[in-house]
Amino acid sequence: MLTVLGFAMIATFLVLIMMKKMSPIAALVLIPALFCVAVGQGAQLGDYVIEGVGKLAPTAAMLMFAIVYFGVMIDVGLFDPIVRGILRFCKADPVRIVVGTAVLAAIVSLDGDGSTTFMITVSAMYPLYKRLGMSLVVMTGVAATANGVMNTLPWGGPTARAATALKLDAGDVFVPMIPALGMGLLFVFVLAYVLGRRERKRIGYLTLDEVLVPETDTALVAAGAGGAGKGSGAGGAVDLTKKPVGGSGDAPGVVSASSADSGSGSGSREDEGFQGLDPNRATLRPKLYWFNAGLTVALLTAMILELMPIPVLFLLGAALALTVNYPKMAEQKARIAAHADNVLNVSGMVFAAAVFTGVLTGTGMVKHMADWLVGAIPEGMGPHMGLVTGVLSIPLTYFMSNDGFYFGVVPVLAEAGAAHGVSPLEIARASLVGQALHMSSPLVPAVYVLVGMAKVEFGDHTKFTVKWAALTSLVVLASGILFGII
Repeated sequence: MLTVLGFAMIATFLVLIMMKKMSPIAALVLIPALFCVAVGQGAQLGDYVIEGVGKLAPTAAMLMFAIVYFGVMIDVGLFDPIVRGILRFCKADPVRIVVGTAVLAAIVSLDGDGSTTFMITVSAMYPLYKRLGMSLVVMTGVAATANGVMNTLPWGGPTARAATALKLDAGDVFVPMIPALGMGLLFVFVLAYVLGRRERKRIGYLTLDEVLVPETDTALVAAGAGGAGKGSGAGGAVDLTKKPVGGSGDAPGVVSASSADSGSGSGSREDEGFQGLDPNRATLRPKLYWFNAGLTVALLTAMILELMPIPVLFLLGAALALTVNYPKMAEQKARIAAHADNVLNVSGMVFAAAVFTGVLTGTGMVKHMADWLVGAIPEGMGPHMGLVTGVLSIPLTYFMSNDGFYFGVVPVLAEAGAAHGVSPLEIARASLVGQALHMSSPLVPAVYVLVGMAKVEFGDHTKFTVKWAALTSLVVLASGILFGII
């Protein structure tokens, strides 16, 4: 019964948010509360929620202060050179922009923290997507999938968990998987190219004549697909001229920045007047650029070396960044207020997710679901437990936390494999396959940073990303089998 109710609870949640019948926060709270009562454990709901909140409180604190920190770094202009460089490289070509998103997300993912990756990637790429009217779910989908593949780095979490659960060396688990994971990352880049081609076909092949010019009253000139105008520039007017594609002779339309169709694909039109990174904004602190760059490098280095807990590092970093860049109390309050929406949305989502995970774990639904899946494996598949583990990791890491999967399910799979002569190392490597999809799971706090900063509905992100992320995981699995790793 708990198995059926567990799957029903997850399915209900996904259907309601994808159909936009409930907001993610409401669904994360009300649906598990209802199912907790349905299984006859309503009296324990409070205990389950408090336990879930306790486990996720450090994550929520980290996200709160990380958003403030990186928000201040955006305000002071730390990422402006990155945006200018990407603009010059991409040249307003949607193909280059989407591929650039994948490359940037993969590079920043080297720090092992998904939230940091998404904050930096969205900060750099969001103005460009808005300027050209590109689909924002393409940005979130590509960034999440690239980060999911890179999340398998030994310091990223999953590899260390798999090694710990099976008492193995993390290097022995990860290093042989590099070719398969490399193929997965290569597939993400190919996917980004294909999605970029689709975006180019939709909005045309554009040329960027000016980069981050001062804001003027000049209208945005673009030839959009079907004659639709595109969104405003990052910090000023930019002329975008469509080159003929396939002999198209559409006449260019002229629209103002404030009335342009965002074309984001996110279902949201709340920021059609978006101005992006204004190069003349009052919050810039050019004289403190190298201080801010050094502080950021020091912060990320301390995080990688684990000198302090990540929430403490970001708390100290945010306080120091605010104090040095904005010494006046009024300026500090203004900067905190400017990022309050993101902080509230993301931290609220994390605490709401604590209800979902608390009920899922506390009622025993997760354990029963995992046991049912393991028990459903045919006896004849015993010698192929590596393949079975890889396949199961795709849905299980989406519906479960990494802790639940690696410490609750993987040891059972390894034991079943050992009975048929399958090495625990093979099981551990196969368990990494599903991480590309895991990073878009509603149980991963970082994904709410991604969709929140990109102003994309979580349901839209889910509908777009799940199929591509699952396909990426299958590519990693197939590569592992082909190379003899799994």
